[in-house]
Amino acid sequence: MAAGSWPPRSKRWVLSGRVRTTETGGHHRIAEAEIDRLLTRRSPNARAASVAATDDDAIADLSARNRLHGYIEEVRVDGLLAQIRIRVGDQTLTAVVTSDAVRALKFKRGDDAMAIIKSTEVMVARPRRTASADARATPSARRRRPRRS
Repeated sequence: MAAGSWPPRSKRWVLSGRVRTTETGGHHRIAEAEIDRLLTRRSPNARAASVAATDDDAIADLSARNRLHGYIEEVRVDGLLAQIRIRVGDQTLTAVVTSDAVRALKFKRGDDAMAIIKSTEVMVARPRRTASADARATPSARRRRPRRS
């Protein structure tokens, strides 16, 4: 590929804002965090697995075991509080923390992040079943043994 020529798809992505870049005198620079964000979006578990080993070692003595690895999708600071939206696989988790914590940890969009959840209550729900799902046998019904006469 000649210097300065991009594949048309890449150029469209940059110009449309799908890929975030920093423009330096007509050139577009793509940050490593942006590449990681795009790779995570395409294959969420691949990036999380590599980050998980190193991050878990750093906080091995923490009692909370529910650790969700992802990247920061959005940071909103408003007064004393801040809202951080973390993308974990194909799910989004929102945390409300102090704005001091955001400044101290230097959180910004695209950064790797780990949501650590410590709770005394965990709720479990079942999604609503549709009419077509009700027509199919439930997994527990399939495991039942027929009665003997």
